[in-house]
Amino acid sequence: MIIIDDILISDEILDEEFVCNLEKCKGGCCVDGDAGAPLNKDELKKVKSVYKLIKDQLSPEALAEIKRVGTHTTDEDFGYVTPAVNGGICVYGYTDGAGIVKCLIEKAYLEGKTDFKKPISCHLYPIRETKNATFMALNYQPRQLMCAPACSLGKKLGVKVYEFLKEPLIRKYGEEFYKAIEKVAEMKRIDRV
Repeated sequence: MIIIDDILISDEILDEEFVCNLEKCKGGCCVDGDAGAPLNKDELKKVKSVYKLIKDQLSPEALAEIKRVGTHTTDEDFGYVTPAVNGGICVYGYTDGAGIVKCLIEKAYLEGKTDFKKPISCHLYPIRETKNATFMALNYQPRQLMCAPACSLGKKLGVKVYEFLKEPLIRKYGEEFYKAIEKVAEMKRIDRV
């Protein structure tokens, strides 16, 4: 573990390799899980706002679930989360022509309709934040089978987890935080030589 700005960062984030391979996993992280995507409090209004933009693109099942519980709900373990249809796909997910599950929130962002890309928990995946009263920790937690192709592709391309997740790490923690991770990773490489 390393510590930057009082945040514990698992060594795997600097040492392991990972590059999403959507052709293989088919966006399974939007479907498989214990709950919908975790949301922080400041994302709740953003999700509600984007919902109005994408409502006409949601599946009937997703619309029914949102009507039942709202644009977000709560989970005992994760706090605020996006709703999921029958404990599966996130209500904001859709399947494209290639059979890959993607995010309608991100689609609206890419089309220039919103400045909210997607929940930060989704953007940071497979890094998971753990918060408690005394510390914040970032851990590397890919799904063993589903993410195996991403781990293989990362190894093939030589891309470390933190490198693959540069954009969301900067989005969440800032440029200086990311530069500190790069510096520590470089020092670790030098120490191995």
